[in-house]
Amino acid sequence: MATKTEKQKMLAGEPYLAADPELVRGRTRARRLTRQYNLTTEDETKQRLSILTELLGAAGKNMWIEPPFYCDYGSNIFIADAVYLNFGCVILDCNTIHIGKNVNFGPSVHVYAACHPTDARLRLAGLELTAPVTIGDNVWVGGEAIICPGVTVGENTTIGAGSIVVEDIPANVVAVGNPCRVIRQLE
Repeated sequence: MATKTEKQKMLAGEPYLAADPELVRGRTRARRLTRQYNLTTEDETKQRLSILTELLGAAGKNMWIEPPFYCDYGSNIFIADAVYLNFGCVILDCNTIHIGKNVNFGPSVHVYAACHPTDARLRLAGLELTAPVTIGDNVWVGGEAIICPGVTVGENTTIGAGSIVVEDIPANVVAVGNPCRVIRQLE
């Protein structure tokens, strides 16, 4: 049986070493591309789209990300059509992050697939953990909301501004707060 690479462990949600050279190269690539993207002007639409196409795992049609934008790898972010991410979005894509079509993020939304072990011995050994995130079609995420590792947000849902989403949120609801909870069912 072949030994898994640190990247394979990372994407499988197993403890992995982020200092692995392959992972460092991936983050360095993302830093270079996001820096280039964040330095573009509003008139450089084609250049922005070219950079996003190179950076992301998938970049849907008519998607837009307002700079500044930050991510860990980029290649683990899969964005569908007609998505809008407002200023200051941070996506820690140490595992896959799928963003459905017609999704809108307010300013400074953070999406985390990365987390750290609660066991201090594992942290001191340099190990990190991940869990994938999925955001369904037609979701609105209010400004400064945080979506934590392993969470799925169902389609047609609204997440209130400033919410911290630590558990799955079903489809067709309004959910708010810390921790984020459903407050209303939508028809």
